[in-house]
Amino acid sequence: MSSLTVSLELPKDVLGALDIPESQLASCLLELVALELFQQKRISAGKGAEMLGISKWQFVQLLAKHQIPYLVESGDELRAEVAMAEAVSELNK
Repeated sequence: MSSLTVSLELPKDVLGALDIPESQLASCLLELVALELFQQKRISAGKGAEMLGISKWQFVQLLAKHQIPYLVESGDELRAEVAMAEAVSELNK
C-alpha cells in the first residue's frame, strides 16, 4: 500500500483530551480516521485493518471496543442475503 504523509497542527489541549502520550499521537489519529471511514461506509474492515497494519479480526475487535457495529444489517436482511446466495448457488450447479 502506498502512503501519504500529512502534517497536522493541533492545539496542545487536544492531546490532553485524547489522554495519550505525544509519541502515540500519529497512530491514535490514524486509528480514529480508519474507524470514522469505516463507520461512514467509505472503507471496508479489511481496508481499515490494512491501514492500521493489523488483522481484520483485530480491526473488528477495535470496532467493538469503540462500540461501532461491524454488521449493520438486521437479522431479516442477513437471512434474505443468505437465501439469495443459496438460490444463486443452486442456479450455478
